[in-house]
Amino acid sequence: MSENQAAFPIATMCRLLGVSPSGYYAWTKRQPSRRARTDTALVVEIRAAHAASRGIYGAPRIHVDLAAKGFRVGRKRVARLMSAAGLAGVSRRKFVTTTVKGSDRQAPDLVDRNFTAERPNLLWVADITYIPTWAGFLYLAVVLDACSRRIVGWSMVTTLATRLVLDALNMALAMRRRPKGVIHHSDQGSQYTSIEFGHRCREAGVRPSMGSVGDAYDNAMCESFFATLECELLDRHRFKTQAEARIAVFDFIEGFYNRRRRHSSIGYLSPIDYERLHAANPDAHQPAAVLAAVKDKPSGRPPSGAVLDRRCARRPHERAGRDGRMAPPGAEQKNDTKQEGKMPSDQIP
Repeated sequence: MSENQAAFPIATMCRLLGVSPSGYYAWTKRQPSRRARTDTALVVEIRAAHAASRGIYGAPRIHVDLAAKGFRVGRKRVARLMSAAGLAGVSRRKFVTTTVKGSDRQAPDLVDRNFTAERPNLLWVADITYIPTWAGFLYLAVVLDACSRRIVGWSMVTTLATRLVLDALNMALAMRRRPKGVIHHSDQGSQYTSIEFGHRCREAGVRPSMGSVGDAYDNAMCESFFATLECELLDRHRFKTQAEARIAVFDFIEGFYNRRRRHSSIGYLSPIDYERLHAANPDAHQPAAVLAAVKDKPSGRPPSGAVLDRRCARRPHERAGRDGRMAPPGAEQKNDTKQEGKMPSDQIP
């Protein structure tokens, strides 16, 4: 009625809508209810939290952010207000892998899909993905601590050489002050099976572990990080140059993911906050992994002791992806056996 009062008399519209003119005028002068005023204030806080998360967080993490600020509000109310305000979190897309399986393994599988770690520096998981830019592909290798989900080592280069994974491992060793006996779990890419990488693991006292070829379930935790990276950064930005991509990935890992991003698997804490609490009271915190058993898989892996995060249990979906998942023409295959020398089994400590 207020929008059309310039074209039609108020009395006429009230008669047609079955309301009294006095009731309409009383409604226009009425102050907003306490609930409406609270909702307005909450929307301001929700918009600020959503912006601080770079537009990534949905209702669950926004609810945790508000609770941390002292707001007592229900999760469904947060979801309703976000929907009314046109705010939404990002969601992951599905992918498939195209690497070929093999029966030989250059190092034993010491993890067997059990990514539980009671404290930092017990288990590191590592993998490689690629970042498309207008100037060509940029390759990213990461080392992730299974206890806190923190990225402790990473490296970016323009070629799939062994130096890529060596730099990531060396960064992790320097950041963690060369822990002894830590398990380094990866796939059987030629970079991880190279002689140079095996020698570096021996020198640093790192125990290499490798899953089967072409099976994302055997390295599900690192695949989960790459899905997060793709969903929250790569799908939302296009990079003209490799330098632009380097800056964006660095800012995501060191400025947001490690320091501020809330993880549901560690009580909606950031990896750094989780490690601080764990260091202050190691017995008060449960292992970070919240993984459910994989009962049956067509890959032929034994189901006993198998674990997998539901977010990593992606069904096949044909599309161009990253990290060997239907890679576009021109992308180097990280499991190409022609790139690097293989590490003999007697080189494994």
